[in-house]
Amino acid sequence: MAGHCLLSGHNTVMATPHLTILPGNPDFLDLPWNEPLETWDIPRIVELPTGVHRHVVRFVAYGDKVYAIKELPLRYARHEFASLRELENRAAPVVEVAGLIERDWVDPSKEWSGAVITRYLDFAFSYRELISGGGFGHRRSQLLDGFAGLLVELHLRGCFWGDCSLSNVLYRYDAAALDITMVDGETVELHEQLSAGQRRSDLEIMVINVAGGMADIAAEQGGDLDDADFTLGEEVVQRYEGLWSELNGDWLIGPEERYRITERIARLNELGFQVGEVALDPVEDGRLLRLRVEVGGRTYHRHRLSHLTRIEATENQARQILADLHYHEAKAVESPVNKAVSAIRWRVGVFEPMLKQIDDILGGDGDAVQKYCDFLHHRYSMSSDQERDVSNDEALDDWVASCMPGQFPR
Repeated sequence: MAGHCLLSGHNTVMATPHLTILPGNPDFLDLPWNEPLETWDIPRIVELPTGVHRHVVRFVAYGDKVYAIKELPLRYARHEFASLRELENRAAPVVEVAGLIERDWVDPSKEWSGAVITRYLDFAFSYRELISGGGFGHRRSQLLDGFAGLLVELHLRGCFWGDCSLSNVLYRYDAAALDITMVDGETVELHEQLSAGQRRSDLEIMVINVAGGMADIAAEQGGDLDDADFTLGEEVVQRYEGLWSELNGDWLIGPEERYRITERIARLNELGFQVGEVALDPVEDGRLLRLRVEVGGRTYHRHRLSHLTRIEATENQARQILADLHYHEAKAVESPVNKAVSAIRWRVGVFEPMLKQIDDILGGDGDAVQKYCDFLHHRYSMSSDQERDVSNDEALDDWVASCMPGQFPR
């Protein structure tokens, strides 16, 4: 639906924009779309930390769900909406788009002529919550890995981002790692496949943007620019190139080395990547085979855990929880049973009771799966230090008595 109004500065006569809302979301009809976003003063507005943005971004709450609304000129809003939808279809690590607002009575070049609505990730936060001192402290290595992995996944899906920065992503704790998700698709270009030049250009833009972000951090904290962490982006590139090479390199295998196919797939799964087609091409008159693997997203452990237990987790959380499942399977004294049956027994007999105990102690707020991973980390540390298996109950008592020191560093 659409309506019109007369404009005088930002004073408007009532008008109704055209709304495109995707299924599973509120209709958003109660929001004052006839006014620019920066003027809204309504109960649904929630204040959340954000990075530096070119456009107005505000957050609204509907029950336990929070949505981000970003205003931008209509052409760019339409482009971002379409790009994020297509990236979701390609299973890329991007936020879930919820709607597009088109104010057709506003000059389409004006900032408030369009808006994009996205779901705010549960338990997510901005990069400012990671800053320790003048930089990212003990989280720096996880940040490097997270950014490198994000860019690899986007490039594998033919996405030239064009604006990767510290501000244009959301961060979540993912066991001992950081899960990083793209939130800004305004400059995205989508292709079937990126050339080496396109990937290199995207990385160069990222390096410049990240350096700018580190300069901003130094300035805000009153530090000397010479002490800013200007190598952060360049180190992301180094990790990106190593990961890209491992995922996309060809292997030559001999006639007695078929086992290396399984090894190659296992290694990619260990990195969290799904494996699609496996191509074997004869070379050197058939004496060798060239092994090439089609790689999907970093969802292997997440899908495996969901398939076995119906537990939804991020990739590294899933990796650690699967290790706990295998640990308890190995401890079981009964005869081996079907994998699915064993997984359900573990969920009902171990996972869910421990979640309840942890929630009773820490409260129900926050990411319950992450709390469980924090607990597993403590149990592992105790077992390693004492060189013996430590039971869940013993580890939980020690965790609580020690004020949860085994939580992954925040």
